[in-house]
Amino acid sequence: MTITPVILSGGGGTRLWPMSTPDRPKQFQALTSEHTMFQLTVLRVTDRQRFDAPIIVANAAHAHLVEEQLAAIGVTDATLILEPCARNTAPAIALAALTVARPEATLLVMPSDHVILDTAAFDAATAALLPLVENGWLATYGISPTGPETGYGYIKMDEAELATAVRKVNRFVEKPDKDRAQEMIASGDHVWNGGIFLFRADTYLQALSDHAPKMLAQSKRAMGSATRSDARITPDPDAFAACPSDSIDYAVMETADRVAVAPVHMGWSDVGSWDSLHDIGAKDEDGNVLSGAVRVHASTGNLVYSDGVRISVHGIDNLIVVANGTEILIMPRGTSQKVRDFAKG
Repeated sequence: MTITPVILSGGGGTRLWPMSTPDRPKQFQALTSEHTMFQLTVLRVTDRQRFDAPIIVANAAHAHLVEEQLAAIGVTDATLILEPCARNTAPAIALAALTVARPEATLLVMPSDHVILDTAAFDAATAALLPLVENGWLATYGISPTGPETGYGYIKMDEAELATAVRKVNRFVEKPDKDRAQEMIASGDHVWNGGIFLFRADTYLQALSDHAPKMLAQSKRAMGSATRSDARITPDPDAFAACPSDSIDYAVMETADRVAVAPVHMGWSDVGSWDSLHDIGAKDEDGNVLSGAVRVHASTGNLVYSDGVRISVHGIDNLIVVANGTEILIMPRGTSQKVRDFAKG
């Protein structure tokens, strides 16, 4: 049995400004390797013995960018669903589930802007979840916490295993404060919600019918009147705009009964800030993460990125310095969430 990858690429991205912009958001930037995060996500599922051709759900404004980046890594068989407007992840996944030829097709749903360093661990978690998915379970990947992170949602797992290395989801937990996060990690039965899912297309559509029927109805209308040109599918704009906007977590996962989770340590990061990029980046002997035309002397613990202009720094510590075009960002490490204040305008 092969798996159909569904790669969600509709995000606009403001947390990595000035490198990430509405015209070229972070998933289309080469921030962690020579490939962009979008390309790295696609490259994880190119083995056609295990994976069908991917379905990419993207903002219509990024169609040419998606096609250029697919061509650059030699992927020519993808289907591209172009969202005429943003309606969050649950409708985006519904479009993909309505597109596959086989209702029983297994969908592997992945954001396009996450990093997974240990793909073997990721593949092992997928293999552990598949038997349950084939029997109608909705499944997700629980990221083993590395600290009391307050920027992620959490998943509480039941104590008993459903299968080897798989637990039943007890409940989803909203982003906690630090004290609550520390308590959950200490309990040993919580993992981070990484936003990666595995289920059959018909299982997901039935869950929408049960828990979000208007969303399913509008998604069907949008796809029923979609325009198609080669590998591009554009849902009907009016029908899709009338679709309720909600995440898969709220619309389905938090209310469904049979939800499984595979806790996994796979070197995952959502690269949600310049600070997280420093955490996962390759560091020099002084703890600096450097990219582009950069010169550093007598400086430690910095992240310095340039997309063109040469940056030379001396005698600075623990700063974020990013230059892209005519925009330059300078701020202390540990405060990078404040970048949204600048990205607004």
